[in-house]
Amino acid sequence: MSSYRQPGIVFTDRYFTVPLDHGDPGGEQIEIFGREAVASGRTGEELPWLVYLEGGPGFGARRFVGAEAWLGRAVQEFRVLLLDQRGTGLSTPANRQTLPLRGGPREQADYLTHFRSDSIVRDCELIRPQLTGGEPWTVLGQSFGGFCAVRYLSAAPEGLKAVLITGGLPSLDAHADDVYRAAYPRIERKVAAHYARYPQDVECARRIAAHLLEHPVESAGHRLTAESFQSLGIMLGGGSGSHQLHYLLENAFVRTPHGTELSDTFQEALRTATSFAGHPLYALMHEAIYGQDARPTAWSAERVRAEFPRFDAAEALKGDGPVLFTGESIHPWHFEADPALRPLRETAELLAARTDWAPLYDGERLAANEVPVAAAVYHDDMYVDTAHALSTAAAIRGLRTWVTDEYEHDGVRAGGPKVLDRLLALVRDEI
Repeated sequence: MSSYRQPGIVFTDRYFTVPLDHGDPGGEQIEIFGREAVASGRTGEELPWLVYLEGGPGFGARRFVGAEAWLGRAVQEFRVLLLDQRGTGLSTPANRQTLPLRGGPREQADYLTHFRSDSIVRDCELIRPQLTGGEPWTVLGQSFGGFCAVRYLSAAPEGLKAVLITGGLPSLDAHADDVYRAAYPRIERKVAAHYARYPQDVECARRIAAHLLEHPVESAGHRLTAESFQSLGIMLGGGSGSHQLHYLLENAFVRTPHGTELSDTFQEALRTATSFAGHPLYALMHEAIYGQDARPTAWSAERVRAEFPRFDAAEALKGDGPVLFTGESIHPWHFEADPALRPLRETAELLAARTDWAPLYDGERLAANEVPVAAAVYHDDMYVDTAHALSTAAAIRGLRTWVTDEYEHDGVRAGGPKVLDRLLALVRDEI
């Protein structure tokens, strides 16, 4: 355990040991990392704890520099634990380099079944008494972190003083197919809004897609294709994403002695934006987080995409319509194009075929909930369906919503203190 100071904050790095399989507490153990944050000058005070669960799956907690963004507001009244969920950040890693230690693809897939929200919540419940002395704590869950928070309410509400959710109310019973059938029309609306803002990008995107359909590019081991280009649409779910996408496109081509080619600058930006080297669990577990019954996810996003032929770049180029970007979806081609995922293709296939996923949410327990809960629901959120979110909000007793179009899915980052203040105000009288 080590402590250090940044502007306005004292950070302490903490490590915890938890079972890989909580059903076998005496079996293999893994390590979980959490970074404690407390306001400078309050290190010796008895403050209530707030644990932050990052979005994903597959991302470690945000690395803050001092008392910035929402953290600066949180440490005014909490001692905060920024948790690297299992497999992410400084917790025991799960990636192409480490997973072969488990054995072959089947052993790897079996191992990864322990990396969903049910295991993450049980990790929290082992960590909590070590920090709070057994007192309940407040959870702040962003995106997938909100999915984990709803699981927490279903499985261990006694550990919770309050729950704050930002853009992360999951459907309680939707199959992955339902999630993506709702997602593709939302993505199309985001793309249409982008092209309305930057009409010059319509022709630019058509040129890039046409070039990549005819000349896929190999860049630092990555295979850059029209499909990988289209996946840049994931940027459109963030507050500044449309502008970032426009700037990325504006220098796509360069004249060379061999004719017009995709610029090195663009290739590097595309490769970086589509690489999963830093968060492979996002690709491996993205559809598994929706598995709750005997139905396999079976590459849901890929299958459902076929129901929306307007997303086919080759077909779009046969006419004069726009090439549509895609968004938060994982496809088999990701495991062929990305060197960080390529060795894990068979593992991903086995996860997609799995039929023994356990239920994640307890509808009866949520209907009888007594924990104060507030949730920010972003109007037309590209990543989490608003209708699904509001249906879940209505199913959790006492949950208070703040529905807003002021922010996109990354509102807790963009809005920072304001978003946290608004949610705390909704539960203040109940805590």
